[in-house]
Amino acid sequence: MVGWLQSSHYAIADDGRRRDSPHGQAGDVGTRLDRFVAATLPALSRSYIRQLIDSADLTVNERPAKASYPVRAGDQIALHVPPPTPSELIAQPIPLAIVYEDDDVVVIDKAAGLVVHPAPGHPSGTLVNALLYRYPDMRIANDLRPGIVHRLDQGTSGLIVVARNDRAMQHLAEQQRQRTMTKIYLAVVEGPFKQASGTIDAPIGRHPVDRKRMAVVANGRAARTHYQVVEAFGEYTLLELRLETGRTHQIRVHLQHIQRPVLGDPLYTSRRSRPSFGLARQFLHASRLGFRLPSSNETYEFSAPLPEELSTVLHKLRQINNFK
Repeated sequence: MVGWLQSSHYAIADDGRRRDSPHGQAGDVGTRLDRFVAATLPALSRSYIRQLIDSADLTVNERPAKASYPVRAGDQIALHVPPPTPSELIAQPIPLAIVYEDDDVVVIDKAAGLVVHPAPGHPSGTLVNALLYRYPDMRIANDLRPGIVHRLDQGTSGLIVVARNDRAMQHLAEQQRQRTMTKIYLAVVEGPFKQASGTIDAPIGRHPVDRKRMAVVANGRAARTHYQVVEAFGEYTLLELRLETGRTHQIRVHLQHIQRPVLGDPLYTSRRSRPSFGLARQFLHASRLGFRLPSSNETYEFSAPLPEELSTVLHKLRQINNFK
């Protein structure tokens, strides 16, 4: 049994002080150092543990070691987690609609108009600023900041999940990479559909001329969007869309590519003369979000109803369609 976790030896707390711990298994011998520490301290990701190994904040028998070092019986493993790095981001008391929260993640029903992350032109007043105020102990890779796993455009409302610690960030990011996270959107688009369902499979990259926009380009990254017609209104259609990939502006770019742009989209709608039905944003809402919780690995799915301004547009479209 490895010495770190025997009651006769010691474990190391975050502040670097030693403390007794009765845990440990005989099967630990021969395990890679980074894997052993990750299994022992699941709150730390393997990537962050490797950083601690590289910086000699994690040692074996008072000496630096490699991540691949196979732990041996009697090894004394010492861990010092440096204090979290202060963030330059400002915590701000911005109201948030919390759908779900635990020690690892928080699911938010983001309002349209709220920018997710500070950027040029939006240094504050963002979702990240609001999260830092509500959860001041958020820590990703030892930085005091929330873990943004995926984003929603400023003009898009709906569900977004954020990691509260490094382990949760890695867990959610892996689901993103494996494409097992369910992301369902509702959108009203311009024009009818001949088929009730279909898939838009077209690579997306930066627009060759307008650098603020994305576009379907031959050398872009693979992108796939599945759609299902929910309701038809003559010249407009309500779609349910499922993202298989998560490229920037993917739904908006794909729908413009098939000449069915999202209603009210200020960036990807070319026919400016079309009525907007009083809508000051694009009709795009992240209505359902499903993923495995880091704490239990159980799959949960969350939902968010259409905000009032979008429900009002649907009501107007139904009225117009009924009068025809």
